[in-house]
Amino acid sequence: MESRAVPVEAEQEETRLQLVSFFLGTEEYALDILDVQEILRTRQATRVPGSPAFLQGVVNLRGRIVPVVDLRLRLGMPRAEQTEETRVIVVDPGEGAVGLCVDRMSEVLGIGASSVRPAPAELDAAAGREYVRGVAKLGDRLLILLDLDRLLAEHGA
Repeated sequence: MESRAVPVEAEQEETRLQLVSFFLGTEEYALDILDVQEILRTRQATRVPGSPAFLQGVVNLRGRIVPVVDLRLRLGMPRAEQTEETRVIVVDPGEGAVGLCVDRMSEVLGIGASSVRPAPAELDAAAGREYVRGVAKLGDRLLILLDLDRLLAEHGA
């Protein structure tokens, strides 16, 4: 009987990132899917006096009081009118749920970790560079991966 050698794969399978992508204006952003609890249609938030401008207010989500952050303002972009496509992505970084208001959802996708590059050093810190985990190139698309912990750290969520 002839024995056949089974080739051992020299390459390990690449780590895949599962992401939820969305738009702010014409730019596409993404968060790790494990941080996302749910996606809601926008709802009227109750403004909290003395809160930062980027905090739209709080909403009652099935008995939980959840702060809602206007992600455009948080990233230094101008405010935009809400539309039928506006959504609130509810995330939980470990210290309680927070809603992130975005212009519109895109898709859930998986990408190879090797397709993510560090944010270019030339990005101005005032433009939200400190919240960027990296940039992924997907064909002709650029996807900006956000660092949720840094994004939410300053407002105590």
